[in-house]
Amino acid sequence: MAAFPLPGARRRIRRTHVMAAGCAMALCTTAVAARAAGDGATTSTTTKPTIVLVHGAFADASSWNGVVERLERRGYTVIAPANPLRGLYNDSTYIASVLDSIKGAIVLVGHSYGGAVISSAAAGNPRVKSLVYVSALMPDVGESGMSLATRFPSELDTATKSVPYRADGGVSGTDLYLKPDRLHQVFAADLPESTTRVLAVTQRPAATTAFSQKAKVAAWKHIPSWFLVAKQDKTINPDQERFEAKRAGSHTVEIDSSHVAMIAHPQAVTDVVLQAATAADSARPALAATGSTHDARTETALTGIAPASLIAGTGAVLLGRRLWRPAP
Repeated sequence: MAAFPLPGARRRIRRTHVMAAGCAMALCTTAVAARAAGDGATTSTTTKPTIVLVHGAFADASSWNGVVERLERRGYTVIAPANPLRGLYNDSTYIASVLDSIKGAIVLVGHSYGGAVISSAAAGNPRVKSLVYVSALMPDVGESGMSLATRFPSELDTATKSVPYRADGGVSGTDLYLKPDRLHQVFAADLPESTTRVLAVTQRPAATTAFSQKAKVAAWKHIPSWFLVAKQDKTINPDQERFEAKRAGSHTVEIDSSHVAMIAHPQAVTDVVLQAATAADSARPALAATGSTHDARTETALTGIAPASLIAGTGAVLLGRRLWRPAP
């Protein structure tokens, strides 16, 4: 004869069913929340960083033209500000103000003296995710361009001339220019001479304070860096570039180039910048843009649902069987 539950038992069975349904609903809600959190994290990390390109002495922002074109074709926002070339403290303060005007993550790139500028300008700015040095100065605290050149001599000393300048307010100083007849050999040997003649005429001089002022900070100690060494550089000794890169623990690439690698080999420079830009966004899942992957947090949450549901369901069934058990 079949046994029927007592009235009290029936009430307990109904409560058990309600509890089981509640557990299932809570687990489903957790799964949806986990998925939403994962999707939200993926969406927030897909924005590309802004690339800021800082030129060095004797050059201007147009020296980055080939790199700018390539980066923009890859969908990056690029800014190549004018470096004042009036002194390390003045120039780094100015470039820092440019960075303050940019929203979101930044990859900061410096060529030659521009490397010293970005090392100071990036200090204390949490939005600068990567630093890239292209045949550049990379001074430590207390070092200057001149002190590094003393340790690693180059042909630059034989290729410059000094010209006094005056500015408003009684300010005066000394500018350094590259001698036109030495610019091709020392600065840009792998460019056509017709191009280097134009560079000689249009060069922007740097005040001597650009090279004599000692760095007060060194952002590369706290921000991941990449370094492109120009093996045929006669403006900055390639051994100096290697020393700087090794000291900073930089990801290093060496190419056969003169000092102006961004003009002579824009694709090689672009490739290094893209490495830094990709690394700056490395938290993004590899295929997030296609929706075919999700992050580990979502994976963990979803993986836990099946065993949790099984445990909850099994508990409800066992409790129900006990309540339906015939009375003795």
